[in-house]
Amino acid sequence: MPDNREDGLLGSRQAKLDRLRERGIDPYPPRFNRTATASDAIAAFELLEGNDSSATDSDLNTAEVALAGRITSMRVMGRAAFLDVRDGSGVIQALLRENVLGAEYEILKDLDLGDFIGVNGGLIRTRTGQVTVDTQKIAILSKGMRPLPEKWHGLRDTEIRYRQRYLDLIANPDVMTTFSQRGRIIGGIRRFLDGRGFLEVDTPIMVPVAAGAHARPFVTHHNALDQQLYLRIATELYLKRLIVGGFDKVYELGRVFRNEGIDQDHNPEFTLLESYEAYADYNDVMTMVEELLSTVAQDVRGAMQVPFGEHLIDFTPPWPRLQLREELQRHSGIDIDEFPDDASLTKRAAQLGLEIGPRESRGRLIDKLLSTFVEPHLIQPTFLLDYPEDMSPLAKAKPGCPGYVERFEAYAAGMEIANSYTELNDPAVQRERFEAQESIRQMYQDDEVDRKDEDFLLSLEYGMPPTGGLGMGIDRLIMLLTGQTSIRDILFFPQMRTIRGTSEKEEAEE
Repeated sequence: MPDNREDGLLGSRQAKLDRLRERGIDPYPPRFNRTATASDAIAAFELLEGNDSSATDSDLNTAEVALAGRITSMRVMGRAAFLDVRDGSGVIQALLRENVLGAEYEILKDLDLGDFIGVNGGLIRTRTGQVTVDTQKIAILSKGMRPLPEKWHGLRDTEIRYRQRYLDLIANPDVMTTFSQRGRIIGGIRRFLDGRGFLEVDTPIMVPVAAGAHARPFVTHHNALDQQLYLRIATELYLKRLIVGGFDKVYELGRVFRNEGIDQDHNPEFTLLESYEAYADYNDVMTMVEELLSTVAQDVRGAMQVPFGEHLIDFTPPWPRLQLREELQRHSGIDIDEFPDDASLTKRAAQLGLEIGPRESRGRLIDKLLSTFVEPHLIQPTFLLDYPEDMSPLAKAKPGCPGYVERFEAYAAGMEIANSYTELNDPAVQRERFEAQESIRQMYQDDEVDRKDEDFLLSLEYGMPPTGGLGMGIDRLIMLLTGQTSIRDILFFPQMRTIRGTSEKEEAEE
């Protein structure tokens, strides 16, 4: 059924647009010479007030500013009107008076909430105490042809918020604050690593082998090369090639892609930090992670304690260091060393009520045990150390601990936020590990098992020094530091099913 109300609103705006053009006014001019943002103008005015307590309103009104932004509120009172004008920095009030603007005041009839305008005038403080532009000149900068959502002051419909993020940003100032913090967090990470002598690099996004992580890749085809390629699932193997080439410290902050499900803390496209440092091991990386996250928390939030849900997450170093095997035994009752093969561990895990697929490798079963029994207890920042070799084909064996490798994962709020190895640099052992993974892939028909990369193996044969590597999910970290419990709330455009213009019934049938 047609929405007559919406059609009427659209028609009204079209009529206003037509009237503007009939009067020779361009509703979409190419430029406006803005001299200040809203927040800068207010700050400068208040500074002037503070520096000259004897100043009068007229004294302060001598400096003219040119401000621009979106109309978020209109209060018309006959021959005067107050408009709230919002730009990226905040909101400022504009006073329009017919006796000042003359014929220009008529433009008010053709303005709507959501339009962009520019105002020129001096700054005053009204009787209500609000810093205001006493407008001497007004210009329309962009006519909005669609009305903002009816309840746009605090838009809560998540479907609209995620699909039309621009409306979410308009309606919810807190959302803009969150995304501003996202930029500051990423900038802080870069400053920290740059300050420690790391070099930021770029590696391929389309790759011939999707390796470096346990994940199902997205597949594409390069027509010119007539070759199947994959969107990268990690940057690890290319970054370690650079360590082979002679760089001592490198990192990459970029998008990776994993063809997996979508939930509260997973999105198929996400931002990953990976860093590699020659002559370091996972102990060195642990210390760096503590320093990095405590520094960024302090810079962005002003404290190392950050509220998240019902918890106060404390990033203050040092963090607890716990053994994976011991924590699994403590929370599940299973000593994984007593179950050295797939069959025995499958039987024991099933007795605990774990949901098990028809074919599950030992490494995947251990991962499920971790996520079910251990991770929910890791609320405060914690390192979980020394993983089974089955789960870590790219990590160096731990001396004196057969079957285990030098690997840690960092957790906070029950989420994994970082993963690190002392990197395996023996080319023969790495080949054996890759081939074992390929056997698991064939046996269990598991597309998420890590893949063998022959060119990476070739690079190792030229020699890679002892190296400590780090992988950190930036989106989850941003969730923690901004207090957002859903990954969709810190991604500008989270992945969602495309609306095809069909009815709900037709979509359900597809």
